[in-house]
Amino acid sequence: MNDLCVDIGYKSINHEGEQLCGDHVDVVEQGENSVVVVLADGLGSGVKASILSTLTSRIISTMMAEGLTVEDCVETIAATLPICSERGVAYSTFTILHIVENREVELIQYDNPLVIMIRDDVNFDYPKTEINVGGKKIFKSVIKLKENDLFVAMSDGCPHAGIGKEYNFGWKRENIADFMETISPAGYTAKTYSTILVDECNRLYGGKPGDDATACVVKVRKRMPMNILFGPPSNRDDANRMMALFFSKEGKHIVCGGTTASIAARYLGKSVKAGITYDGGDVPPVAQIDGVDLVTEGVITMSKVLEYAKDSIAENKLYEKWSYGHDGACMICRLLFEEATDINFFVGRAVNPAHQNPDLPINFNIKMNIVGELSECLKQMGKKIKVSYF
Repeated sequence: MNDLCVDIGYKSINHEGEQLCGDHVDVVEQGENSVVVVLADGLGSGVKASILSTLTSRIISTMMAEGLTVEDCVETIAATLPICSERGVAYSTFTILHIVENREVELIQYDNPLVIMIRDDVNFDYPKTEINVGGKKIFKSVIKLKENDLFVAMSDGCPHAGIGKEYNFGWKRENIADFMETISPAGYTAKTYSTILVDECNRLYGGKPGDDATACVVKVRKRMPMNILFGPPSNRDDANRMMALFFSKEGKHIVCGGTTASIAARYLGKSVKAGITYDGGDVPPVAQIDGVDLVTEGVITMSKVLEYAKDSIAENKLYEKWSYGHDGACMICRLLFEEATDINFFVGRAVNPAHQNPDLPINFNIKMNIVGELSECLKQMGKKIKVSYF
């Protein structure tokens, strides 16, 4: 096993006037270090396209994850989906990225714009082999992965952007490749790259997309462990064991909560230095402990992190707020969302007496719910999560 992993992010915009998107992305894990990503573009737009693309992506991703061939997948789709009365075909176009043991990617492409690959910040012309499956021309490629490789899969709504407005013939694939070359050195997450690309498509459409447009980005990066300590243990006698396990872990260390910070400082033989800067927002100031990468307040700060996490896996509208903010929640977001690949939560079950005031909207269950919901959001971002309770 190498120390590489993949960061996967995607975003869609709907055809103007449609409630449902005719594109669909499915991500299915295949063991510890392999994953199948499918972007399907249903014929037309609206409900029919949404059903076609959802079924297509779900069937392909499930079958590929179980080890079946692309030939089996295409035959199953043709036999399973209803025939479109207008076009006489039974399935959508699709792009498959099969990441194998984080060592190589197998690309299988049918009628979608060809995947753009950025390597060393320039467009890389990867080899393609043409095969015929059920009378359909499909391109296959197998590429060894390198750190910082960027794969951009998209539906045809992206190169169609700007037709008759910004461009006579749309925003061609080579133009999109140039655009991705320009932003690739920034080191963004896959979700942010896909958001930037789709937002640019929306701008070229004048805010009124003439087609569903989806971008799915796969970024290859090195594993980066992160450790977060949240709350003191229910049994005081477990404090030293909890701290020993927490600080023995590789990677950066985040401590959340005043009491938790005091226990961590005592264990390290250091003192807690209170923060003196406050930006006037609703998140308390951060503190400092020598040997700890970040020290923040507990429940209020983590509630804000959860709010940002929910937005990040949805519309990603708050990206600029947490990516440039200076409060504790924004700092945690940058560490967890952008830097981390593997996150270890060390969660204390102690009940904070200050939280038992009936006038405060904070209780033990809320704290546990934050950890549970945040873990789920981070998993959807592709992070490996482990939660240990004390």
